[in-house]
Amino acid sequence: MTKSQFIAMLAEKSGMSKKEVGEFWDMLVNVAYTEVRDAGMITLPGLGKMVKQSRKARMGRNPATGQQIQIPAKTVCKFRVAKAAKEAVL
Repeated sequence: MTKSQFIAMLAEKSGMSKKEVGEFWDMLVNVAYTEVRDAGMITLPGLGKMVKQSRKARMGRNPATGQQIQIPAKTVCKFRVAKAAKEAVL
């Protein structure tokens, strides 16, 4: 489902205009990004939790040559699906 299809479906079900739903969605996404960047996580009840996590440096292997390489430490963003969402989908 594309973003425009998602917004159209939400607009139809909520009775709001597509423009209002689109603005709300953009605002929700920006709040989530800001909260994860500043606080390290945000919980979306019923959906899951977006978490900023640090990865340690580690050794890896180049699949083409088999040569070992050093992978540097970095920060990544992960999404953990809520139990209620798993049960609803599965």
